[in-house]
Amino acid sequence: MGAVVLDEAGTIIGTGWNRRASSHDPTAHAEINALREAGANRGGWRLSGCTLAVTLEPCPMCAGAAAASRISRVVFGAWNPDYGAAGSLFDLLRDPRLPHRCEVVGGVLEEECRGWLADFFASRRTRSTGG
Repeated sequence: MGAVVLDEAGTIIGTGWNRRASSHDPTAHAEINALREAGANRGGWRLSGCTLAVTLEPCPMCAGAAAASRISRVVFGAWNPDYGAAGSLFDLLRDPRLPHRCEVVGGVLEEECRGWLADFFASRRTRSTGG
């Protein structure tokens, strides 16, 4: 699904979607792609003051990348009890042992996000089975 990075004024400075399969890159999650674009547009890796918004709670890799970017806020829709690292399974983004913590706002438009995710994965299964 998708992710965006907004600057302090609310302007989108990075967008991304999951491209793992198409790019043959296991790190090509939506959040990683959005953070990369935001860094390029900002001309640096520090994204202090910015917000990462994503459909599904970030996994440990994406939460780690968000923290490493010094992002100020992560907002997501659906909780991810299997892989979530923003409060479900882990809480990397607010772990006091790490040098950077950020605000986490989860469950925003959760039902809508769950619906989008269910539709997306159902369409993927239909295509892969030829039906």
